[in-house]
Amino acid sequence: MLSRVAESLYWISRYIERTDGMLRMLKINYAASQDAISDFSWSPVARIFYGPDDEGFEGLEFKSRAALQYMVTDRENPNSIVNIITQVRENARSVQDHITKDVWQCLNEYYHTIKDPKLNNMLKKDDPISVLDILIKQGMLFYGTTEITMARNEGSSFMRIGKYLERSIQSVNILDVKFGSVDHNPDLLTNTSYWKHLLLSIGGYELYLKTYRQGFEAENVLAQVVLNNEFPRSVIYSLNQLIKYFDRLKNDGHINAGNLSFLIGRLQSKVKYSSIKGLKQGDLHLYLAEIKSELYGIGNAFNTTCFSLS
Repeated sequence: MLSRVAESLYWISRYIERTDGMLRMLKINYAASQDAISDFSWSPVARIFYGPDDEGFEGLEFKSRAALQYMVTDRENPNSIVNIITQVRENARSVQDHITKDVWQCLNEYYHTIKDPKLNNMLKKDDPISVLDILIKQGMLFYGTTEITMARNEGSSFMRIGKYLERSIQSVNILDVKFGSVDHNPDLLTNTSYWKHLLLSIGGYELYLKTYRQGFEAENVLAQVVLNNEFPRSVIYSLNQLIKYFDRLKNDGHINAGNLSFLIGRLQSKVKYSSIKGLKQGDLHLYLAEIKSELYGIGNAFNTTCFSLS
């Protein structure tokens, strides 16, 4: 497989995973904003996906509909969902011979759905939850279509590596921002709704209720999102999947492993054998920052090893 083809498949999957995470976070936070007694701040959500220095978000912190439009349909925002899906479609167009017709039609439909002017009008005037649900279902359609129509070959492995690398980075970002907010508002540490909304936004609420009977505790939330092997959005689950599909590519002779095996294995061991129980806030921030730095290092090494000839 040409490196440019592998790179396009990898980024299709990363971008779809990114939009799925954004949409779910936006949906839960919009619902929370409707129940908030005081002004609801969108700043933590923006920091998760755009970092702390996004100038385009200025003035939107307490404006729910405007914040949603900026993050979903604003074409001037390079990281809005409409622009990310446009990139997905362009990547898919360039590799149509390497994806099934069903996958192409699915992504093409997603593109036309989010580009429809009616969607932006619905965000302005109707219930934004219905708009977000439409887009979430488009992402779910992609996941299902890919699962049942794509051959389990090297292209599939590149797509899954992109998916799980993006997912692990998102989970760490969410934890870092959410636990970082506790520094400025210690009352959040015992705020049941705060941790419930975090779990709902990453699909971990039901599993948490089945795993922990004593209610919502910050330490248990952290343990689930970092160390629970049965939680599909946990950091350790994503790392296990990264190793699985990277080893498949390596063992089939599709890539030269370089130092990637070492980087992924080292991070997996670091997370797997870490003790997060009783981590103080400063230590937790450092711990999450180190994990995120190593994930970016793996992404850069993967790009150099597999796509440098693109």
